[in-house]
Amino acid sequence: MAPDPAEERALWRYHLIAEALPQRLRHRERGLIVRRIAGEEHLNPEGLPCRVSRNTLDRWVRRYWQHGLAGLRDQPRSDQGSTKRHPELVEEAVQLRLEQPARSAAHIAEILSQRHGVAVAERTLREQFQRRGLTREVLLADQRTFGRYEAEAPNDRWIGDVLVGPFVPFPKAPGSLRARLFLLVDDHSRLLVHGRWYPVENLRAGQEVLYQAILRRGLPASLYFDNGSPYTGHQLARSCAVLGIRLIHSRPYMPQGRGKQERLNRVIRERFLIEIGQVGVASFQELNDRFEAWAESYLNLRVHSQTHQTPMDRFLAGAIRPADPELLRQAFLWSEPRKVSRTGTVHFQGNEYQCDPALRGRPVEIRYRPEDLTRIEVWHQGTQFGLLTPLVIGRHVHRQASPPPRPPAQPTGTDYLGSVLAAHQEKEAGGIAFRQLQNPKEQP
Repeated sequence: MAPDPAEERALWRYHLIAEALPQRLRHRERGLIVRRIAGEEHLNPEGLPCRVSRNTLDRWVRRYWQHGLAGLRDQPRSDQGSTKRHPELVEEAVQLRLEQPARSAAHIAEILSQRHGVAVAERTLREQFQRRGLTREVLLADQRTFGRYEAEAPNDRWIGDVLVGPFVPFPKAPGSLRARLFLLVDDHSRLLVHGRWYPVENLRAGQEVLYQAILRRGLPASLYFDNGSPYTGHQLARSCAVLGIRLIHSRPYMPQGRGKQERLNRVIRERFLIEIGQVGVASFQELNDRFEAWAESYLNLRVHSQTHQTPMDRFLAGAIRPADPELLRQAFLWSEPRKVSRTGTVHFQGNEYQCDPALRGRPVEIRYRPEDLTRIEVWHQGTQFGLLTPLVIGRHVHRQASPPPRPPAQPTGTDYLGSVLAAHQEKEAGGIAFRQLQNPKEQP
């Protein structure tokens, strides 16, 4: 089932204002950040370019401080049917776009509101412009000069990536699977925060690595990922919003800021993967054990050529902000909208659950661990209504959950083909040779 559009828009608003949310910022510093965000062009949840005014950004910041992620959901609209009652507003909006193509839908909506006192939705204007072929296509040649960037302190920014490794035997698949290493690196100290090899490259594997990294090293202020599938899912965006982490994605074809990650990948290839290829590994568990020992005893303890410190010493020089255990648990639950049937049941992943009778016919939010579909929390308007009671369970694990590597089975010593060969030889020794049937006088 598709994610809730209202939550998608709330998550988009959060990640837009995340840089301006820390309470430690002075009023002037926050104002500079908000003005810069208001002056930039962004892609809205529909994938269309837009701009957001400073007043709107300030209002979103206040709402998040007061109500958390729920405060960024859409409020009841005051412009219902405005274009139907005033069709001339659409024509005026079209003329404003033709007069200055660089005007955004948000800017045009503000102009109409100021001139006529009627609120017109930005989405309505974007749909009208798209229908008439009046969308903006701005081609800007990027000729900026990029300097060297480094986060100010440990845990200010973590950089994530996926490194493709060797083929490893996997019990659930015929033959071997290509191993993928999910990595998180602290930008300031160059510390390998956490890394683990998986047989799949999906969203849940990335979440598991992030969860273990937060338990070990504390909460980061921001995460910097590329646009790969493990880092662009709705569930990861929700985890960051609940924990107050700013999620940043690098722009396509602009890898600036990922140099430290690429440097680390090269070290892993040249000093770890070469040795693994020499000796080989029998399972993912063995591969992860060897990698963790190498990272903790060598990688994080060697003196870095730029900082002239070991990554561990530079990381421990800063303050670590631990996460609240209950908030951390809630952040990594998956969430999906559902509607309770008239009989008080909920259907999910082919399973059937009994819900609180008071929620019959109401929209609810279910929260769960994809590895265990027998325990699902049900929420309605920010309040938990207990757990769903399983009635018919045909699937215990979500389809997108990472399959846990199992240790290889112990050999039984059975030689099936050898036993077949022995039986065949015994039968031939006690039987009649074919040549005897042709010449009965010939002794065997």
